[in-house]
Amino acid sequence: MFTNDTLKGRTALITGGGTGIGLEIASAYARLGASVMLVGRNQERAQEAAEGLRRAGGQAAACRCDVRDYDQVTNAVAATLARFGALDILVNNAAGNFVCPSAELSPNGFRTVIDIDLNGTFHGCHAAHPHLKASRHGGSIISIITMRGVTGWPGAIHAACAKGGILSLSRTLAVEWGGDGIRVNTISPGPIADTEGVRRMYIESGKGPSEVGKTALGRWGRKADVANAAVFLASDLADYVTGANLIVDGGRWLKQAAD
Repeated sequence: MFTNDTLKGRTALITGGGTGIGLEIASAYARLGASVMLVGRNQERAQEAAEGLRRAGGQAAACRCDVRDYDQVTNAVAATLARFGALDILVNNAAGNFVCPSAELSPNGFRTVIDIDLNGTFHGCHAAHPHLKASRHGGSIISIITMRGVTGWPGAIHAACAKGGILSLSRTLAVEWGGDGIRVNTISPGPIADTEGVRRMYIESGKGPSEVGKTALGRWGRKADVANAAVFLASDLADYVTGANLIVDGGRWLKQAAD
């Protein structure tokens, strides 16, 4: 779909990059010529993922980082610059979530998810800003959210509030930082079958058929679908795209609204 040099010469920092969608995005970026820094709370997992990308011929490194800690985020940005010499793309993918009725959710549980998802995204954007501004390619920020942050998410009010906040944050920064040559966009994935969350929440619990039926296309998504969207938004193909929320959910949110 993309040429092998689509992202040649660019450097990306990807939070939550050691597994799942984050690693899929990192793999796609590396195949297309980018250098990638994978950051996550589990250093061993991130390092193993980076080694896998290097064995496949990519340029990759890993750094431990808890996005809730601004100092750790700035250290991760510094490590990226020290290793690769620049920062052109930031992917805010790190997230936390669990199912809990709102009336039973503790303030600490609510705070924890907000801290990882929303505050962590702000930390990344803020720490990366001067370096993205200096990018010779133009900076690109991509944050992974969900349409449940727009429609509401019964059973996950903490994640709904966090993801809705990230959408507003991203659109605000798209305007504020457009003059700095930084594009800021979001991606809203739907049910992605080859992720641990979907397997645990839907497939293993027997809810798979009903969840698939909620999509307009009548099938699960793949991590590669999200990675392809992230490549597009990071590349020159999206040079005039900012403030957008690219929905990659098989028409799920529209079908639910229609039903």
